[in-house]
Amino acid sequence: MAKKPTIYDIARLTSETSPYFFDKKTLKFFGQTMSSFKMYKQDDGRYLITAPMMNGGKQVGTTERYFNPQTNELDRVPYSWEKNA
Repeated sequence: MAKKPTIYDIARLTSETSPYFFDKKTLKFFGQTMSSFKMYKQDDGRYLITAPMMNGGKQVGTTERYFNPQTNELDRVPYSWEKNA
């Protein structure tokens, strides 16, 4: 994919490998919409996608995944305690 994908492109491309990630029920559960997601291109060619998890109007966490445009898969983002283990 030559140009920067949109979040809608990523949802379409990952619909088979991660069918529930962008599902309406999943997004609603976490208080998110497709427009909640922001994307940041990484040096290795992947895109970091993030969105706040909301509950009662307050942020209670953050959804983070890497989108790999070579495999069209979403990869977990390691937490800092996993990096140091």
